[in-house]
Amino acid sequence: MVAGVQLASYLDDMTTPNLAITPAAASRVAAIAARQGKAAILRLSVDGGGCSGFQYKFGLADAADADDSTAECDGVTLVVDSVSLDLVQGARVDFVESLGGAAFRVDNPQAASGCGCGSSFAI
Repeated sequence: MVAGVQLASYLDDMTTPNLAITPAAASRVAAIAARQGKAAILRLSVDGGGCSGFQYKFGLADAADADDSTAECDGVTLVVDSVSLDLVQGARVDFVESLGGAAFRVDNPQAASGCGCGSSFAI
């Protein structure tokens, strides 16, 4: 039976999306959600367009949908729909502040290239 448990654990690992949200991004989402009186749920989706072919889209969600994949950090949930998941599998969402401004950034291992602003990418 141990082999069956190990196999089940291995299969779970294979189907669990590798998504992450950093503490900096979680803190920013929590602050925005508190100001707007919403749940601390950040939805990341991918749309066609942008200067590189695909673009990231962020928004606060009221709840996760049944087919969403999720990641959590510090009480904040990152949700990604099943269609977008193929394009962001393994991604990490961060919040960065620099002289040029502040923005959510996606470190996406699926992206072969991206634009200078970091909001669009190509596979």
